[in-house]
Amino acid sequence: MRHGCKVNHLSRTHAHRVAMLSNMATSLIMHKRIETTVAKAKALRVYVEPIINRSKEDTTHNRRIVFSYLHSKEAVNELFREVSQKVANRPGGYTRILKTGIRHGDNSEMAIIELVDYNENMLREPKKAKTTRRSRAKKAEAAPAAEAPVAEAPVVDTPAAEAEAPKAE
Repeated sequence: MRHGCKVNHLSRTHAHRVAMLSNMATSLIMHKRIETTVAKAKALRVYVEPIINRSKEDTTHNRRIVFSYLHSKEAVNELFREVSQKVANRPGGYTRILKTGIRHGDNSEMAIIELVDYNENMLREPKKAKTTRRSRAKKAEAAPAAEAPVAEAPVVDTPAAEAEAPKAE
């Protein structure tokens, strides 16, 4: 029984699970987005967010600790040079999990896990529609009445206006 067990073991031994999470964290840092199952994505989030948080302060000690988790010099350099600059002002929540549906082979739930500050589509703020305190029905009824006087503009009797306007006879 697993009473009170907070870690999802993902049906793997400890060594296999740690190696898999290390490889997935390296891929996430290098590619900024990976596709995996929902369970692995949730386990990866718990694994990688403290690593990203540690990268905010670039010291030799922090680099060595992060290297002990990632085992990749390229990933550590990418993390401390580029990723840490983007997340410097963010207090947490460095990853986003987007569910994409099911895998056809075994019906497992799939997801995309990505670094939040690297998705340009999500960074754009949506255009907000103007809100009004009045109901839309009243506004729709008032609109045709407002347009009617504008359509019938009075004709000005000036010599310049008569010269430009063609005479209909």
